[in-house]
Amino acid sequence: METATRQAPAVFRLPVEKIRSGYYSDSYFVLAKELLEAEGRRPAVTMQVFAKRSGLLGGIDEALAILELCSGEDRDGSWHDGWPQLGVKALNEGERIEPWETVLTIEGDYALFAHLETVYLGTLSRRSLVMTNVRRMVEAARGKPILFFPARHDHWLVQTGDGWAAHVAGAIGVSTDAQASWWGGRGVGTVPHGLIAAYGGDTVGAARDFAARFGEQVNVVVLVDSHNDSVADALGDRLWGVRLDTSERLVDRALQGEPDAERLAGVTPELAVKVREALDDAGHPGVRIVVSGGFDAEKIERFEASEAPVDSYGVGSALLRGAFDFTADVVELEGRPGGKAGRELCPNPRLREVR
Repeated sequence: METATRQAPAVFRLPVEKIRSGYYSDSYFVLAKELLEAEGRRPAVTMQVFAKRSGLLGGIDEALAILELCSGEDRDGSWHDGWPQLGVKALNEGERIEPWETVLTIEGDYALFAHLETVYLGTLSRRSLVMTNVRRMVEAARGKPILFFPARHDHWLVQTGDGWAAHVAGAIGVSTDAQASWWGGRGVGTVPHGLIAAYGGDTVGAARDFAARFGEQVNVVVLVDSHNDSVADALGDRLWGVRLDTSERLVDRALQGEPDAERLAGVTPELAVKVREALDDAGHPGVRIVVSGGFDAEKIERFEASEAPVDSYGVGSALLRGAFDFTADVVELEGRPGGKAGRELCPNPRLREVR
């Protein structure tokens, strides 16, 4: 395995002073650091980090940045950098990991980094969860693009790192500029419901004006569940795609005459077929179909199994669900076994030296 190029610490725009002070850390770690320093104890330890489930490792570069910029100690109001005194090994961003596999080791004076455990473990947990969820969707979609649309389902402060995790895992697009900022991208999206409503429900009018103003900057994708107006004739080649996002409480007009129509509420493979047929019949075979609304891996798999004519999937809150917990343990003290019962050093030949 080759060592991947890691993100520079500056990319993460960490609140360094607050992390150093323990502001974001469980208080008992901050007190432990203070006690060790006050008593002059400088235990040389090996800290070992692992998760209890399989998936993709996310947030490791950010965790390393936290250690690099925030390890150390305050002496008489001046911060003394602890990073040069530590020995650190880690796996690479986006690598697949197995339960109990060591993903990071930190060797050195525990007092230099005791206050950081909460922060780097939380980073690994969040990014790995998002990354693993996105990869699950990517695999379910069988190569079709996944659009990362969960921004509205969580606090805005998590967008940057979540977007990066989604990008590493294979999402083809994210919805906000913040989510795309760590690799210099831009947010993507569609003509929103709100704009169509502001045009009095005139999908064609909203789409036409949107394309005229922004068509050179973005792929124009138009929602077609407000009265299901077709916009392909009006926009012609300026229309990149249509997005189906019909409420799960409604049966689209195109399907209301089907047997057992009540089972066809929301966005369904049958609706995608109808839209594809309508576009093709109208002479627009190049217009793509994007679907969204309650999609998770299982729903994507059902669409793919039915060979629904879908070109891309927009996925929201499903990408944030679940847990991906990481644990850090001291497993050696002064070069000898020193972990709590049930914890011991688990060497991993895949680890690469960071410093």
